[in-house]
Amino acid sequence: MVSSVRERKNGEVLLTVSDMTKTFGPVTALKNVGMTLKRGDVLGLIGENGSGKSTVSSIIAGMQTADSGNMTFLGEKWEPQSMLDALENGVGMIVQESGTIAGVSVAENIFLGELSQFSKFGIVNRKNLNEAANSVLRNIGVENVTGEMPMAALDFQARKLIEIAKVVMKEPEILIVDETTTALSQHGREVLYKIIDRYRAENRAVIFISHDLDEILEVCDTLTVLRDGNMIRTFEKSEFDADDIRTSMIGREMQGDYYRSDFVPTREDEIALKVDNVVVSGHVNGVSVEVHRGEILGIGGLSHCGMHTLGKVMFGAVAPDSGKVVLSDGTEVKNEFVAMKKMLGYVSKDRDNESLILSASVKDNIAVAGMEKYAVNNFIILDGREKKYVDGQIDSLSIKCSSRNQAVQTLSGGNKQKVVFGKWVGRGSEILILDCPTRGVDIGVKQAMYQLMVKLKGEGKSIVMISEELPELIGMSDRLVIMKDGKVTKEFQRSKDLSDAEIIKYMI
Repeated sequence: MVSSVRERKNGEVLLTVSDMTKTFGPVTALKNVGMTLKRGDVLGLIGENGSGKSTVSSIIAGMQTADSGNMTFLGEKWEPQSMLDALENGVGMIVQESGTIAGVSVAENIFLGELSQFSKFGIVNRKNLNEAANSVLRNIGVENVTGEMPMAALDFQARKLIEIAKVVMKEPEILIVDETTTALSQHGREVLYKIIDRYRAENRAVIFISHDLDEILEVCDTLTVLRDGNMIRTFEKSEFDADDIRTSMIGREMQGDYYRSDFVPTREDEIALKVDNVVVSGHVNGVSVEVHRGEILGIGGLSHCGMHTLGKVMFGAVAPDSGKVVLSDGTEVKNEFVAMKKMLGYVSKDRDNESLILSASVKDNIAVAGMEKYAVNNFIILDGREKKYVDGQIDSLSIKCSSRNQAVQTLSGGNKQKVVFGKWVGRGSEILILDCPTRGVDIGVKQAMYQLMVKLKGEGKSIVMISEELPELIGMSDRLVIMKDGKVTKEFQRSKDLSDAEIIKYMI
């Protein structure tokens, strides 16, 4: 490894990027971008979705190549042929989307491609493999996952911790963290922050990408802003100013409210949806809650409190062991078919696996849920009507895509999320269940989503917003329900005096 042959001197230039340009068809993702990364530095990259953050990082990490430009790593030309090549030679990246394989064990994921070291005569020694995986996990502070566990049994956060372990195990000189913390609970974030602190202390380096400005100001030593593929400015720690950084990101001062400006909870008397004593073994333990028309109901807690499972129960995607979900007309939501028929919509936290068909187009992803809006007699699909319906959602939500036929997997995180919203808003959903709706999107897209939620609320729609981010729960909810260990521990009414500290004690 690189680390074994060179002394790590603080401040030594580790990586340079100069004149990097990258295009995807007619879209220019990077325009002559340059940056320098030094040992002991945690460099933050921030910008709106599509600004080029993940593109430049993926080129550094060997995921793809630039059209032009140069890179040097430890003074030598850097042209990694793949992510594996980059990792073996000192640059590792934790990708934004899923990087694990569901059909095998945790240990097999961690040592993917390296099982021969545990094999004799072609037979893998499972005991040694699992023990080695356990050692890797304990090394980074993960205690509740073991090597023999099947990946398919793990939740979104646990899978992300496995990805972190796979990369950190190789001890790269540069660790690239791409929008990873949005998938993690507070414990998971603390695991990652400790790794970052160790890298700084050992005079390695970290490139940290996040849309959470407060987090990036806390974690990073320097901060580079990208906008529309251009490097706008690099801020030193002493220059960190949230308003200046936001203005650099979007090229203007933000107009209009970010969160809601009113502090009076408002709703109609009618109950749109009622959760009645729902139990899901190991996740939800006797939860009852009501959602009113014209209300934004926030549900918060730590990642494993049961709120994500509760959201799936509300949409009929998970059947409760006991209890039920009932609509205002008495209909029981027993499955997703009933939910959609009764105009419920659901935005999953695990966007890529549960809310989108990545290989399909923007058109197909939006159109799939709205046939009753454009199909003749809910059966005959006329191409022109379908295109008009989809284009209406692309325009109203300002989805940045080259055309309606662009594959969703090529969009930025924020535009993927807009496609998910378009799928449900376009069909006129009366009740929207939003699980971490702003995960992995920039402040501009967040503001647009918050404003859309206020607009839908004003139309009498009901919104359930499940989130691990207290500022948005406080900023947007008429009522806020807090969960812990599968139970509701407290309910708060909207108030300008409501604080994080007041809420957290009911979460932990």
